[in-house]
Amino acid sequence: MWGIIISIVMAVIIGVIGDALAGHNMPGGIIGAMVAGFAGAWLGALLLGNWGPVIGNFAVIPAIIGTAVFVFLLGLVSRLFRQAA
Repeated sequence: MWGIIISIVMAVIIGVIGDALAGHNMPGGIIGAMVAGFAGAWLGALLLGNWGPVIGNFAVIPAIIGTAVFVFLLGLVSRLFRQAA
């Protein structure tokens, strides 16, 4: 039970940090930050591997970098959709 709670809290923290690094383009508030944190952790582990400190099954540094990349790309896609509409 505590593992799930720690993973969710870490996803939110990583999502907020990644959003701040990418320029605050993440919609959805805390839920959006949590989703970005999980997606960024996956992307960071895929691109950079699992190195650095691990908290709540997240390799923190690759997760933050992956989240920043994810939020940046999401911001670009949302701007493209706004311009097309």
